[in-house]
Amino acid sequence: MITGAHTVLYSSDADADRAFLRDVLGFPHVDAGGGWLIFTAPPSEIAVHPTEGAPKHELMLMCDDVDRTIAELKDKGVEFTSPVQDQRWGRLTSLRLPGGGEMGLYEPLHPTAHS
Repeated sequence: MITGAHTVLYSSDADADRAFLRDVLGFPHVDAGGGWLIFTAPPSEIAVHPTEGAPKHELMLMCDDVDRTIAELKDKGVEFTSPVQDQRWGRLTSLRLPGGGEMGLYEPLHPTAHS
């Protein structure tokens, strides 16, 4: 029935964010026509968290070693917008996308569902 998930990032500079995903993160992609790149995402999980406010959605990339990944991405010019926060479930930070948005990056300390 369900064959995959399609994540959409809305951006004020879609071309810059596509270049970031392609050139900095190195995500494989296809051109759906006219330079409209669709990227292969790493294995993923879906978690549902309770909220007292309006429902929202987030995209966080996962890594095995957040400190090493931050160093590698900083060498490529990536700006991080928050220090690493140690949470019960993982080590979390945020990075700035070229289009102005932010994306989470974390090292899970919980069992992962995608392995």
